[in-house]
Amino acid sequence: MAEKVRDYKKLAQTIVDIIGADNIVSAGHCATRLRLVLKETPADAKEKISALPGVITVVENGGQFQIVIGPHVVEVYNEFKNLVDLSESNNLETEKKSIMSRVIATMSAVFAPFIYILAAAGLLQGLLILSKLAFPTFEATGTYKIFDMISWAPFTFLPILIAITASKHFKTNTYIAIACCAALVSPTLAELTQQVASGKAIDLFGLPLSQTTYTSSVLPPLILVWILSYVERFVEKRLPGVVKQLFTPLICLVLMVPLTLLVLGPASSVVAAGIANGYNWLVQVAPPLAALIIGGFWQVFVIFGVHWGITPVIMANFDMYGRDSFQAFQTIAVTAQVAATLGVFLKANSKELKNVSLSAVITGLFGITEPAIYGVTLRFKRPFIYGCVAGGVGAVVASFFEPYYFAYAGLPSILTSVNAIDPKMPMSFIGLVIGLGVAIVTAIALNLIFGFGETPAKDEKIKAQVEDAPGTPVEVLKNVAISSPLQGEVMPLSQVPDEVFSSGMMGQGVAIMPTDNKVYAPFDGKVAMVTGSKHAIGLTADNGIELLIHVGLDTVQLNGAPFNYKVAEGDRFKAGDVLLEFDLVAIKQADLSPITPIIVTNSAAYAMITPENELKNINTNEPILQIN
Repeated sequence: MAEKVRDYKKLAQTIVDIIGADNIVSAGHCATRLRLVLKETPADAKEKISALPGVITVVENGGQFQIVIGPHVVEVYNEFKNLVDLSESNNLETEKKSIMSRVIATMSAVFAPFIYILAAAGLLQGLLILSKLAFPTFEATGTYKIFDMISWAPFTFLPILIAITASKHFKTNTYIAIACCAALVSPTLAELTQQVASGKAIDLFGLPLSQTTYTSSVLPPLILVWILSYVERFVEKRLPGVVKQLFTPLICLVLMVPLTLLVLGPASSVVAAGIANGYNWLVQVAPPLAALIIGGFWQVFVIFGVHWGITPVIMANFDMYGRDSFQAFQTIAVTAQVAATLGVFLKANSKELKNVSLSAVITGLFGITEPAIYGVTLRFKRPFIYGCVAGGVGAVVASFFEPYYFAYAGLPSILTSVNAIDPKMPMSFIGLVIGLGVAIVTAIALNLIFGFGETPAKDEKIKAQVEDAPGTPVEVLKNVAISSPLQGEVMPLSQVPDEVFSSGMMGQGVAIMPTDNKVYAPFDGKVAMVTGSKHAIGLTADNGIELLIHVGLDTVQLNGAPFNYKVAEGDRFKAGDVLLEFDLVAIKQADLSPITPIIVTNSAAYAMITPENELKNINTNEPILQIN
């Protein structure tokens, strides 16, 4: 008989025993996680605690040892604080992020919102490559040229996309940022740089204009918007209100665009080119070594979030050479991890694990590996290692054929492998296919031969979590729609920059970038959970559906200041009632993301949960989830 998830006292005691009471500096909780600051992390603590019934996973982030428990975290914390001396002086504080953490967080915030746009454009380029091979005369048609233009447009005007997302991240005026970055991709500037490249001298304030171009560039617009955020705030504080709206954008434009053309752009382009050339040098000198590093360790980069920092290197390669080997090796690494997940599916005895694995394989085919990593391979550790080994071996084999991508793939996967096709370099695609085949076979074989560590205890843990889910309906619900509790822009859960939510470990659902400051009841039911920090609320519908609404990411550190509950735990409510109000401006000013995950925490009780109206603005009376 499996240990029950609801034995909160035993779970809390076990956690304390593993970590050590004297080792705990401070403790707190949010809506889903027990957040601890430790003097030191015991070597086996993460593995032991992750295996406990009632624990979803353990995440170490921001100096915190975060134990993800789900909606029952309050009960566990209440037992936990009875076992550990938590004085008022030990309130949990968030440590300042390192410079590297800030850089990676910036890259994530900037690229995550439009990565699917780039992925779609890259996929279209792949389809055009196939069409040229199948029908050589198609390239000369107007239809081909139009669709080729469509596929390249997001990359041509990439600085404008960066201006939009970067301005939100750096909290500066979006329209001023767009105006500045639009100047960088202006056709007039392109003509001027061509003239400079041909030998004609063109000056700006008496200083020579460089031949640097900014279409498809990453660092120049990113640095521009970053500095713009300081310039705008400086100017606004010193201008009288009557002229502020006019002269703030004027001053920003005349300062930032020339500064970028003369200094920031050429300098950042040199840096990006230098990094890209350094990588390309390694590929030329020691192709197997470069392939081994990328193929074997790419998913490790994903775990730590540093994968976003690679984007400027990739974009620089496409901009300078029209091709990139990094994404070719990256594709093998991604496919290997998906194959390792498929190996778990084939080897697993647990029905629940098979369902989770199969779902992760399907999303992985489209280059989204977080569900596979956090939901399957990393959970058992061995499959993750198998995937890394297989990715490294496959990439090394492919490296002998010099594989390249000739069109950018936002989310490299086995489906984007056609981007490696080029008639002038036929071995590129052949080598990639061979490398993919080796990686797939190796990952599956390692799972089947050596197993992945599934034990009856782990199987029972999964079963216990499903069986112990509160509010589980006796009969499977059919065609139940959940209305949006907020007004804003809907995004897939996979785009949330928090692996606990994006991986689906907490349950299935969606996320909303709110444009309003109220959370409304999406159905009739009662309040199942509130938090001391007031940033999240748990709901139980009359039909048994359990919903977690988590306003913002890491907003627990605001200690409830921008939030105001309109209901209390145990209160009943009707659909459309206001449950929670929050100060959206205050959240942004605290440099925190207002992205709000909406999670069905008892997802295992239902056959299918389908998001609706993704990637569009939604009102509170519109459906956001369909449950079957």
